[in-house]
Amino acid sequence: MTGAKRLLDDCFLHDGDRLRHDEALAILRDRVRPVAGTETVPLEEASDRVLAKGIISDRNIPGTDNSAVDGYAFCAADHAATGGFFPISARIAAGHPATAPLLPGSAARIFTGATMPEGGDTVAMQEDCETHEQDGRPFIIIPAGLKAGANRRRAGEDVAAGSPLLEAGTRLRPQELAAIASTGTSTVEVFSRLRVALVSTGDELRRPGAPLPKGGVYDSNHYLLRALLDGLGARITDVGILPDDPETVRAALARTAADHDAILTTGGASRGDEDHLVEALDAIGKRHMWQLAIKPGRPMNFGQIGDCLTFGLPGNPVAAMVCFLLYVRPVLSVMGGGSFAEPRRFQVPADFSVPQKKPGRREFYRGSLATDTQGRTVVRKFERDGSGLITSLREADGLIEIPEDTVSVVAGEAVAFLPFPELGLRAR
Repeated sequence: MTGAKRLLDDCFLHDGDRLRHDEALAILRDRVRPVAGTETVPLEEASDRVLAKGIISDRNIPGTDNSAVDGYAFCAADHAATGGFFPISARIAAGHPATAPLLPGSAARIFTGATMPEGGDTVAMQEDCETHEQDGRPFIIIPAGLKAGANRRRAGEDVAAGSPLLEAGTRLRPQELAAIASTGTSTVEVFSRLRVALVSTGDELRRPGAPLPKGGVYDSNHYLLRALLDGLGARITDVGILPDDPETVRAALARTAADHDAILTTGGASRGDEDHLVEALDAIGKRHMWQLAIKPGRPMNFGQIGDCLTFGLPGNPVAAMVCFLLYVRPVLSVMGGGSFAEPRRFQVPADFSVPQKKPGRREFYRGSLATDTQGRTVVRKFERDGSGLITSLREADGLIEIPEDTVSVVAGEAVAFLPFPELGLRAR
């Protein structure tokens, strides 16, 4: 974990300031490095893994000129001489290439994916042709107007032999797996899965299934974050719920840091009398970043214990999820060998207004896409802003981002919208 050690001896922030969103991202992007080892896995086990070694195709894809349709292969230059009336001299199916060149002035019955015969350069679609028999021999009438090379796929037109197919750091989606398989490659070298521990804190918390005392709360954040980590392919350790006891918190964090790449905690991120995580981190590790000029999620902190990175997320579910998507996800992606994964933003007309917004703070509202009376795509803001409202996450299509210097939003003006798929989540 040599990358994590570069974070040592360099605190990012003095407690008197709050980092702006772009400043926090710049720090994280600049300081975090890959820490995961590598392993070779079968292609069928490589879904959603990150390539550790680039792949170069050792063959043309497709390997031969082949037909893109079911039809008839012929030489376009013969059409004028034959008047489009071609005897059928061969039948060519996929996997069964012709054993001899195409006879001059003739056509071959050919099927999708079959190798083009030597002497043929064009394929007429079967539905455009008319079959005919003369003297017991089959003929085909091919209409005029087809350009030479029509319906023929060239060898190497997808990928040429010797060209790079995929770069190291690529997260393998189904389409990448298909591309790798098309080269005949059966195993790939990928980065090992990160070891990430999940820690919940608070005397009030209980896991679903347990009796809930008066004033108790079920630990929804654990399941939220576990599912988010699953999307990154992490190996997850459930440390459980820690009580509001400073010595217990400190001992658990020290023990967990010894054999994990990262620890995610929720709750206890502020400076209240019962918020012990920041105090524990300061005692046994180093706090690099704390207090962000964002809403929701201001008390998030980032630090490390030895070589293990720590992310202190707020206890409210909306704030925990927003902070994970904006800051934790890109950092874990880099640690695991991938890219920083900065989401694209789309400008969408606002179907809401905000008469007054506090300046100096970037705010992220939950938004859903809709169609207005003029047929335009607009974004609607969830009507309530509470950071404990899980409903706002369920009903949203993404996040509406309002910059620090914006003090109001007028209905109809364009706002930045971050769709959840840009943040690694499935669409509704």
